[in-house]
Amino acid sequence: MVDVQALARILDDAARDVRAVPKLTGTAPLDVPAAYAVQRAGMELRRRRGERAAGVKMGFTSRAKMVQMGVDDVIWGLLTDRMLAGPTVDVSRLIHPRVEPEIAYLIGREVRSPAEAESAVAGVAVGFEILDSRYRDFEFTLPDVIADNASAALYGYGTWHAPRDLSNAGLLLEIDGRPAQAGSSAAILGDPARSLRAAARLALGAGIALEPGWIVLAGAATAAVPLPKDAHVRVTGAGLGSVEVTT
Repeated sequence: MVDVQALARILDDAARDVRAVPKLTGTAPLDVPAAYAVQRAGMELRRRRGERAAGVKMGFTSRAKMVQMGVDDVIWGLLTDRMLAGPTVDVSRLIHPRVEPEIAYLIGREVRSPAEAESAVAGVAVGFEILDSRYRDFEFTLPDVIADNASAALYGYGTWHAPRDLSNAGLLLEIDGRPAQAGSSAAILGDPARSLRAAARLALGAGIALEPGWIVLAGAATAAVPLPKDAHVRVTGAGLGSVEVTT
């Protein structure tokens, strides 16, 4: 038996205390369904502290990452209102901060089926996600990372634009004015719209509908890079402008 509540508290305490912990699978027989139960329990702890669900983030959206982790489907986690980054972020409050460029979708109406996901989009934007695994030495298995809310920490996005084809939009991540990563949105399942539909499918499968005003982060277009202190980060998307954050 897996003590879901106890495991959720371990990860919640690790994030709040900025203290890395050993991977859960080192001592608990954690499989994927149980890992998602831990993830939900962790989000319930945050809800009790006043946080509000604000969207969904996708993970393992590149074929290479799926092969590396031995999976044949994406993973997902939940975003809250307090995870939205301001113009500055304090990376001293994170354990293993890393940043990656993203495509962000703004949901305009409730999504009742994956087939409705694209038509429910009210806007698209270039974005970023700041990841932060809570595990010691950045060591984890698939169930571990799912339980850890898919390593979600913070996110941001630029100006919203009218929905458009983003199947091959160039993305550039710069740190202190120097290119750190460059890629295409095509790296996100071949088209980030596929990731959007997967977000709807997985959320609905867990009894969660994508709601108006929610954000969907479609997944990384490049590898994540370490995010240092006193750095200026800018992510630019072709035809989408840019978004910036300073640490």
